[in-house]
Amino acid sequence: LSWAPRPGLPPDTAAALLASGPDGEMLWLDVAYRPGQAPWVRLMGRYLLPPCKQRWHTCAAFLPQGGLLICGDRRGSLILFPCISSSGCAAESTGIVNGDTDTVVEDSSNELEPSYLLHKGVLPLESPLSVLFGLHGKTGVTSVTIHRGYIYSTGRDGVYRQLRMQDQQLEVLQKHRPCKGLQWIEELHFTSDGDLLVLGFHADNFVVWSSRTSENLHCIPCGGGHRSWSYCSSPLAKVFAFIKAGDVMLYQRETEPCEQQVLLASLHGREITCVRRLGAVEVPGHPTFNVFVTGSEDTTACVLVLSENSRAAVPLARLSDHISSVRTLALATGPGDEGFGDEGLSALLFSAGGRAQIECYRLLCTGDTASESAVACQVIHVASHRLDKHWEQKKNRHKLVKMDPETRYMSLSVVPGISTKQLPTPWKFLAAACSDGSVRIFGLLEAAQKLVLVAESFHHQRCVLKVKAFLHTWAGGERHLLCSAATDGSIAFWDITGPITDAVDALHQAEGEMQTLALDAPLVTIVAHSCGVNSLHIRETSEGRYLVASGSDDGSIHVCLLEVAPGRGEAAAGTCLQVLERVSRPCAHAAHVTGIRVLRPDLLLSASVDQRLTLWNQRPGELVPLSTTFFHVPDLAALDCWEEVEAEGELRYYCVLCGQGLEMLCGTAPSNPPPQEAPQ
Repeated sequence: LSWAPRPGLPPDTAAALLASGPDGEMLWLDVAYRPGQAPWVRLMGRYLLPPCKQRWHTCAAFLPQGGLLICGDRRGSLILFPCISSSGCAAESTGIVNGDTDTVVEDSSNELEPSYLLHKGVLPLESPLSVLFGLHGKTGVTSVTIHRGYIYSTGRDGVYRQLRMQDQQLEVLQKHRPCKGLQWIEELHFTSDGDLLVLGFHADNFVVWSSRTSENLHCIPCGGGHRSWSYCSSPLAKVFAFIKAGDVMLYQRETEPCEQQVLLASLHGREITCVRRLGAVEVPGHPTFNVFVTGSEDTTACVLVLSENSRAAVPLARLSDHISSVRTLALATGPGDEGFGDEGLSALLFSAGGRAQIECYRLLCTGDTASESAVACQVIHVASHRLDKHWEQKKNRHKLVKMDPETRYMSLSVVPGISTKQLPTPWKFLAAACSDGSVRIFGLLEAAQKLVLVAESFHHQRCVLKVKAFLHTWAGGERHLLCSAATDGSIAFWDITGPITDAVDALHQAEGEMQTLALDAPLVTIVAHSCGVNSLHIRETSEGRYLVASGSDDGSIHVCLLEVAPGRGEAAAGTCLQVLERVSRPCAHAAHVTGIRVLRPDLLLSASVDQRLTLWNQRPGELVPLSTTFFHVPDLAALDCWEEVEAEGELRYYCVLCGQGLEMLCGTAPSNPPPQEAPQ
């Protein structure tokens, strides 16, 4: 048995009672009560639960619009039913309701006869419209909640999920893991001040977890979750009642004024390892908001807004699907990805890190004047991939060497310029640098929610730290090129056009499944540094050449100029790559260079763990420092840069840095750098 409030009816006098019986049959009964009168019961519908060993429901909720009923069962499934009942087929226990809940005709008999059971055969046995089988594992669904048009479900698998309705089908948007150890989640409470409280059991304690502050508000020893309990919260007190050893126990705590003041809320529990700017959102009556995505060692990624006026970072969404640290992020935006539009921002986000895990999301950011941040972000989980699961699905895997379970993805780069119009299915491709010495290419089919490993190479034979894909076009066609850098200071340049073309054909024929291809040998490999390459950036010049800038653990900066030409003679189908010029600046910084950007062909920006942000002027054969700015973020991990044209027509460069914190800087660059070296 379970109770569910009926939309449109007063909750203190009417509710729906759902009862599961033999053979998976579930009855929907409307129950009304008035003081001084016996309650009446009306049969409204009959439903058939999906077959499973323990075939009964555990929770249910009515959707406010659409005439739909959603319930969870003991098998961990979510089921959607239609809830429009025939008015002429209903019966009651103490009277007959003539289509009006205010008019009740009393029976002459004082005995309550279950007459509605005699008439239940008149009602049809409804089948599910949509089933998400085993969504919360085998331990069951504990609650279903409707909030602001979204469906939230909880279970004893330690996560709660956000869903939505699409053409009368349930679609999972994302899942959240509130905190470690909270494996038994019972309910969600949405507070009036915008906080989300997660109620559950941790070992033998009842826990109330705040999603806003990421802390336990209450921890009450009660013996565990196998008991009847109830929790109520009001502005005056918090009350928790439970049964223990046959006794009814009551825990009550009066609301006290909070003496603790948060001066600056944290974005992550540990250091931030990567940051990417998604774009800017215009909100009427507000300044422009910059939207960023950060990843951290605390295994989460955070979508946040940062306003120059308020100078406050406000989280919009937190992604907690990773089981290890998040080390790198990549964004796919643009016309083909519905990137920038009148209604806001849309992009594909790839996050990767420890345990060889990649997650993919669709982010939709729009202005929302009703929210505290003035920006709303909808997150849709698209696909995920883990190498250990991929290895377990291989045939004849006993003949192969198993992949290292500790493999980490160090860097990601979306392969640009894949024309979806020429492909039978709109695949996107992603390059990854891996700690096991490999460079891997993945293919994403968003419609089918598939992320597939399509090609790999172990050319470097050591940890690959950075990877960057770029597109070279000319009158005769285009080539997809890739740059990878490893811990030995070497930088390799690949032509991945052939493997991508072969992968598209194989994926189309095999409907999303294929054998992993081998990448060809690199076109050119140069030794740019004496040790690991921690930062890498590529910029195309107006002449169609490419400037490749890199920074290393030894504090040095290296810049090379590349020219790409179609192959000739026997290599007519390939690509020729030539290094035209190389410039190196040893000891450019006093510590690791963890961020570098080519702003213009003659301007270079570098950032280091020594907390210096330096602007360089590139001249033939040398790099000359123009200015140095000290920033406040210790242990710098990454940076991202972009440029904007102000109202006066002035071009300004923006830079966001992350490490033990987050910082955004803004500045201008001289149009014609002075010939002599400027003082630092």
